[in-house]
Amino acid sequence: MATGRLVEVYLDLLSQPCRAVHILLTCTKIPHRVRTMALRKGEHRTLDFTKLNPMQKVPVMVDDGFVLTESDAILKYLATKYDVPEHWYPRQPERRARVDEYTAWHHTNTRPHAAKVFILEVLLPAQSGSLVDEARLNRALSDLDDTLDKLESMFLRRQPFLCGDDITVADLLAACELTQCVSLQPLGGGRDVLKERPQLQRWRSRVQSAVGEAFDKAHGVLYALRDRRRARL
Repeated sequence: MATGRLVEVYLDLLSQPCRAVHILLTCTKIPHRVRTMALRKGEHRTLDFTKLNPMQKVPVMVDDGFVLTESDAILKYLATKYDVPEHWYPRQPERRARVDEYTAWHHTNTRPHAAKVFILEVLLPAQSGSLVDEARLNRALSDLDDTLDKLESMFLRRQPFLCGDDITVADLLAACELTQCVSLQPLGGGRDVLKERPQLQRWRSRVQSAVGEAFDKAHGVLYALRDRRRARL
């Protein structure tokens, strides 16, 4: 394993990509320090953080003075630089290309489509007290449904994980997105977007089993928010 100072990561664990980075660091035991950020308090807009990342977004990684943004880049950098199990980001070109294929697709499909349903059905009504815009929500659900179809037919097919027989960083990114949608959905309309999708349910269970306690540790803040809001209903 590469040596040196601790890897520092700036994370808000209410962010799906931040949770993916947190899970990888925990599972691989890469020495690291988490700098907790609260986006809801505007901590990403401070002068010091803006100097670190002018885009004012998390996650951000600092490794011995090397600053890197974007979860996809951070996950792959960590899996490449540090001596972690190869399955996270395989060295074999074809297997690595499958991971790159999914992560490229993820950022214009799974991520925006799952996030939009969550925003329209849970976040905006909670923040503004307004009613759900049913027309916009139905369009968002249609987009998400198409994405879930492709996850099953193109990526999972007859294999246990998105890119083959072993878990990779691609599974972390996808599982964190869909867990956000499923875990907090009871605060909205009570919809479970995976309810009629046993193949995706089994895949998500395999991901959680593969990473063990790291999954619940990364999602603890999300679960606590869900439980507090449920108590108020």
